[in-house]
Amino acid sequence: MNLPNPHGQFPKISDRAWIFETALIVGDVTIEDNVFVGPNAVIRADEPGSSIVICSGCNVQDNVVVHSLSNSEVRIGSNTSLAHGCIVHGPCQIEENCFIGFGAVVFDCNIGKDTLVLHRSIVRGVEIQEEKVVPDGAVITSPEAANALEDLTTDLAEFKESVVRANIELVKGYAEIHFGAEDILLNTFQESETEENQGLKEYEP
Repeated sequence: MNLPNPHGQFPKISDRAWIFETALIVGDVTIEDNVFVGPNAVIRADEPGSSIVICSGCNVQDNVVVHSLSNSEVRIGSNTSLAHGCIVHGPCQIEENCFIGFGAVVFDCNIGKDTLVLHRSIVRGVEIQEEKVVPDGAVITSPEAANALEDLTTDLAEFKESVVRANIELVKGYAEIHFGAEDILLNTFQESETEENQGLKEYEP
């Protein structure tokens, strides 16, 4: 469902994105090409001066919440995954090719490209450099903790790339199903209309 915010701003969504009907998108939200938004996700920019940008190739999975405070922005860089049930709260910038894990919370921070924030971790009020890994369940709220993070490994880099590929395929697959169903309905309607017209002609005096 797409709704305006109280300031009359509507979401701007690419025709090449796939948004589940049960997702809620409100206000000054921009969603670019090949973005997947899963069931019950909430993307809300309704406070004064707030905005959200989700760049191309991202996926916003089931039950994710993205919200921005007044006069702040959330920006999700291209090919980034927001996994099931995570919360991303602005002000926040997540650069390209990142992964935010199940149930993680990210607030008031900048996350460098190619970084993984793993499951149920908390990142608040810090800047994380590129190609880092926040471990499962970690709490990163100080520069010291952010600077002590380990580097991205090859296995984790391949994992996050596989998540992006899978979700872009979902965008394409759901679009094919949707437009295929529309074609079937249109053909059925046209055939039915033709049969009705033929029936009318048969009863002409």
